[in-house]
Order: sequence, then C-alpha cells, then structure tokens
Amino acid sequence: MENFVVSARKYRPATFRSVVGQQHVTTTLQNAIQSQHLAQAFLFCGPRGVGKTTCARILAKTINCTNLTPEIEACGVCASCVAFQENASFNVHELDAASNNSVEDIRSLVEQVRYPPQAGSKYKVYIIDEVHMLSNQAFNAFLKTLEEPPPYAIFILATTERHKIIPTILSRCQIFDFSRIRVDDMRQHLRYVATQEGVAAEDDALHLLAQKADGGLRDALSMFDQMVTFAGNNLTYKDVVQNLHVLDYGYYFRLVDALLQENLSAALLLLDEVMQQGFDLHNFVVGTAEHLRGLLVCKDAVTVQLLEVSDGIKKQYVAQAQAAPLAFVLSALNLVSQCDREFKQAKNQRLHVELTLMKLAYLNGAVQFVRDVSGPEAAKKKTSSLAEGPAPAIAGAPVPVPAAPAMPRPGPPPAAAPAPTPVASAPVVSAPAPADGPEPLPVENGVDELHDTPSIEAEPEVAVAERHQVRDTFPHVEVGVPSMEGLEPEPRPAPPSLLNLGPSVGGKLPSLKDFSTRPVAAKAGPALADPLPSSGPVAPVEDALLQRVWREMADERKAQERMSEFTLLNRAVAAGPDHRIELTVDNPVQEDQFNEMRTEFLVELRRRTGHPRLNVVPVVAQAAPTARKLYTATDKFEYLAERFPALREAKQRLGLEADF
Repeated sequence: MENFVVSARKYRPATFRSVVGQQHVTTTLQNAIQSQHLAQAFLFCGPRGVGKTTCARILAKTINCTNLTPEIEACGVCASCVAFQENASFNVHELDAASNNSVEDIRSLVEQVRYPPQAGSKYKVYIIDEVHMLSNQAFNAFLKTLEEPPPYAIFILATTERHKIIPTILSRCQIFDFSRIRVDDMRQHLRYVATQEGVAAEDDALHLLAQKADGGLRDALSMFDQMVTFAGNNLTYKDVVQNLHVLDYGYYFRLVDALLQENLSAALLLLDEVMQQGFDLHNFVVGTAEHLRGLLVCKDAVTVQLLEVSDGIKKQYVAQAQAAPLAFVLSALNLVSQCDREFKQAKNQRLHVELTLMKLAYLNGAVQFVRDVSGPEAAKKKTSSLAEGPAPAIAGAPVPVPAAPAMPRPGPPPAAAPAPTPVASAPVVSAPAPADGPEPLPVENGVDELHDTPSIEAEPEVAVAERHQVRDTFPHVEVGVPSMEGLEPEPRPAPPSLLNLGPSVGGKLPSLKDFSTRPVAAKAGPALADPLPSSGPVAPVEDALLQRVWREMADERKAQERMSEFTLLNRAVAAGPDHRIELTVDNPVQEDQFNEMRTEFLVELRRRTGHPRLNVVPVVAQAAPTARKLYTATDKFEYLAERFPALREAKQRLGLEADF
C-alpha cells in the first residue's frame, strides 16, 4: 500500500512559474539570474505558508542548473537538478535555526563555507530557515561571513518575524517581502488540486477553505485534505461548514432580514441558535460587523470587487444591500462596532449582545421616520395639514394672542353723530385683559403687536416670574368711566404723560416693543432679580422662616450631589428691612457661580417664604491681610530692626555688614 502524502508536499511548487501569488518575488529573482546580478544574501520575510522556503529551494536549484530554459527555469534533467530532486546535492545546505541557534552551530556553518562547490556547480547555497530564532551571539558570529563571503557562497535566510532580526543582519541582505496569497488565487489552486485528485468540489466550498486559511496556502491544502477525508470525493459547502465549525453566511443574512423587518423575536431566537451550536458570541459579533461591511461595499457597483466571497454569495450580498437603507447599514455598523469594543468588559456578555440586537431591531423604523420627516414629502404633508385646518396647540410653541379692545379716552362727551354706516375695514377683535395686568392696548384692523408672544402653557416658573416682573413695570393708566345719567365721565386723576413711555404711532399706546430700551431684569445679568417696585410698606421677613427655607434648599442640593452649590449656600444669612439679603462669598468665582443659579434660586425662595420681593446679592468678602513672611536672614534683621532701632547701630559697630 502506497503511503499517503499530504497535498502541501505532493503539490509543492518546483518552478518559479508554479509559485502561487508571489509574482513580484519570482519575477525579480528570475531577472537577477538572467542578468547575473545575484546578491550574496537574501532575506525572505512573510507569514506562514506563503512560499518562503519553497522559493529558496527553487532559487538554489535554478542558479546551479547547467541548462536553463528560456523562461529562466531549471531544466530538471541535468545532473545538478537530478541531485537536488533526490536530495543528494552537496551544494545546497539547509539549516533549521529553531533547533540550531547556538554559536557552535554557526561556527560549523562558517567552516563549511570555506570549501568550494563540487565540480559542475557554480554556487554553494545555504538556506537558514526561521533565522530569527538565532541568539544574539550567533548573529554576531555570523556577521563577518555574511558580509564578505566567498564568491561561490550564497545565503538565503527565511523568517516569519522580521522585527526580531538585528539591524546589522538586515543591512547585509537583499530583503523580499512575501504577501498573503489572495483568496481567488488559492481557490484556483485548490481547484487544480481537486481536479488532479479526482474530487468533485463545489466552488463555494473551495472559496470557504481559501478564506478560512487566512492567506496561507499550506493551511488551505491541509484543510482540503481533512475535508476530503470527511466527505469523500464529493465535497460540498455544507460539509465544509459542518466540519470546520464556522458560522455560515446564512445566519447573517437571516439576522439582517429580521432586523429590517423589526422582528426582534426572530433575531433573539437566531442568537440562541448560534449559542446552542457552540459558537463563540464574540465571533458572532465580529462576523456581524463583517457582514454589515459587506453590505456597505455592495451599495456601489464599483466597490463590489472588495468583497472576497464566491459569486453566489456575492449575489446575495448585492440583493440584501439594495433592500437595506444606507443610513441603517451605517448606524448598525456603528452599534455593532461599539458592542465589539465593549464585549470583553461586559459581565453578562449575552445580555450585552441582546441589547445591541434590540437597538438594531428598531433602528430601521427610526431611520424611516427621520426620512419621512426630513424628506421632500414633508413639506407637502405640512402644507396639506395647514390647508385642512389649524394645527392643535403645542405647549411652549408660539401662538397668536387675541387682540384687546380699544381704550376710551377721557374728555368731553362726543356730539351727536348720525347713524353709523358700514365700514369696509376689518372689525376690531377684543379679548379680556388679565385681572391684575395693565389696561388693554388698542388694536386696529385685527393686528396685534403682541402676536409673537409665546404661549405660557408650559412656561417654567422662572419665565413666569420674569413676565410678571416686566408686567409690573408698566404704568397703570386709569381712564374716565362714563356715567349712566349724563354719559359724562366721573372725575378721575389725570393720566400720566405718555411722552416718556417711548415712541407712539398715531396716538396709540406703546406696545411691548417700545419698552425694549427700558432696563429689564431678564437681560441685565446680575440685576436679574432686583427688588420689584413697591407701592407701599411691606411686611418684614421672619428670620426663623428664612433660615428654615434657606437650610432646606441647601440640603436639597446636597442630596442631589450638587456640592458646589451646597457649599455656596451653607452659610448664615439675614434679610434687611428692604428684603435684601447679602450673601457673603469667598471669591469672585463663587460670585459668578451664584449668578448662574440666581434666577432659579430666587423664584423658589420667594415661593416658599411668601415674600415676592426678596432679593439676594452676592458680596465678595475682603481678603484678610496676610502676615509678613520672613525667609532670609536679611528679612529677619529688617523685621527686628523696625521694632528695635538700636540693632542697626549695633550691627555697624560690630562690623556685621558682610553677613547681611
């Protein structure tokens, strides 16, 4: 019975032309052989299974071939090629540096370099594999020979970890970087091997093997042998998925379909199915991110080529990418990436992934809502709704204020007038004025100067207080009330002059806009809560009540962990006869801090105490004079000399000038 030979050895490339995916290296080596520009030392770097040792052996065989082909390939029939193929060549030496990494091993190699090659060969080639495993002493012992070898000696070093090689070795070598083999190149090579072995393999199965190999052809061939042993001569995609224990693309397609339909139950059940089959949750999260990335690149026909999958899977990606909105894909990719970053820190990792799925399940609906609101149809919907009727009032939104009735003016009764005639102008719309507010302002032609006044349905207490404060600054104008008997106005105090109330147009009373130049507390910074104008004596503030309310408000801030405000309020206060409270603060920083919270604090303080004219003014405490610091001997002497003048005379008599 013939012994089984693994595919990685059986189909190992024997010529430069058969090397897979390293054309940039093989072309350079062939040109160097043809032009006789061979370096004395080569360094082949790259990941595992990409052909470093294979190219080193092909190079060693080719440079000693006595009958090269026109394609710069070894003939395979000359004595040198036959000896190399039978592993009987004395001109090619291989050294495994992983097990021969001492100084003695390198010294033995240096001794062999002294002997020229056999007759019929031109070069003596030394292949050192895993050269990064050499010790520093071995590297140092190898430096001189590597730099100035005999003209017939060529060294080929191979390593997977270039960064571990000392710079003095790197500077003496010609470096070739081997790249990872592309998935398509590996799939084609696997197809060639399957054809040679008589195995019927699906294209998706070979593509999955190539993708799982992560750029290493040796790994792909090893997995191919394993799959053939499991499934026989008929290799299917299902067999590869089952035997390699990988998450199929179908899981991710089902997951995205459920998320697009906002079917959270299906997404959670799919996650449970993945866990029941023994897959790692973190791999599921990473695979989901990779799937969303595939959908993103499939959004444009130009970038579809970036997706390294088989043609059948690529068609499914394109179809699902057309059904998924771009905003959904980007937002979902952001959420899954965040889940990936926070996965290892989560205590309950399954719950962490489920929360991400919950967010993703309703992400498409949120994206669609934003699109409906901000899309071009939003304006049409808004126009049609306005045409049907007025929209319902929303708290806090500007609403028109009904116009107030015109004010009668004091003066003699008007003369008898003829019967009224119809007027073409719009009627005057009126509304009752507040009981405690100013008299109604005149409105003509239904136009109100306060049409921009916002609604107070949801105004905070601070805004209400400011509005009342502005309201109380308006002068109350009293007018004559007509009598029932003679229609003559009863005597009333003359109204104040309106000349100082701002400009007026057409004899009308000024509107709120005319008072924009008057000092308003809401725009005056620290003077936001100055005492309101008083029309008479006010009751004094009870000190016990003030202290209790002040303490309660300070403790509330402490409970809310607003310690800076608690520290600011945690001090004794007292109200003066004019309801003025001077709050002593330590520095201007605390003064600015209190001014920021002043409006809110005053509104609540006035409400709780029942005194609407309370006012708090921060006052920065005067810094206490600091004591004089005595550091040097001169400072100490001057301090004592000020208190005892006789010390200066004693200093001069004793000749102590040099000491000070």
